[in-house]
Amino acid sequence: MGDFRVLEIKQSVFADNEKRASELRKELKEKKVFLLNLMSSPGSGKTTTLSRTIDQLKNELKIGVMEADIDSDVDAETISQLGVKAIQLHTGGMCHLDADMTRQGLEGLECGELDLVVLENVGNLVCPAEFDTGAVKNAMILSVPEGDDKPLKYPLMFSICDVVLINKIDVLPYFDFDMEQCRRNILKRNPNAIIIPICARTGEGTEAWADWLREEVKAWQKAERS
Repeated sequence: MGDFRVLEIKQSVFADNEKRASELRKELKEKKVFLLNLMSSPGSGKTTTLSRTIDQLKNELKIGVMEADIDSDVDAETISQLGVKAIQLHTGGMCHLDADMTRQGLEGLECGELDLVVLENVGNLVCPAEFDTGAVKNAMILSVPEGDDKPLKYPLMFSICDVVLINKIDVLPYFDFDMEQCRRNILKRNPNAIIIPICARTGEGTEAWADWLREEVKAWQKAERS
């Protein structure tokens, strides 16, 4: 049998992306820009949650939004009507963003004058979790109709997130969703995860989420100055 080489392509791709993501975070710190990577499955209420968040913070922070989608401008149009800078990122069929794609979006957004940039990632619980975007923090939304067992089925997504928002709590009476069991499932994957039940439609619980995000942005900017 002839000699041949085995190339671990996936490992190489991830290592290269992690290096670029780390470099991007350093640049964002120099600019005092806080980048949040917001992830979820389709239909969980990402855009509604983001709209509510913007309403609560836009008078205190300069906010920009990058809307990632395979091929649509709907979300960017919705967000731009809230009076913040918004840009649509088309992934060309890819189900995630990596650090280089995020950098391109930030350049298009011209983020230098912003305090907070939110990347609304592609709706998917698998691929976005595998790629470091260069974000300062990762957050995800789990909606009640999806079920309390999602942390067990998609462990990587829940393990990398700093915050898990449990959305659509207004429909809890109509679904077989055990809030305490869901908390246990999340903490099993990530003991350090912050869990905040919310209803983006009514605003219930979103104050706690906005408070957390506000303090994280301030801490990031303060750390840069020290």
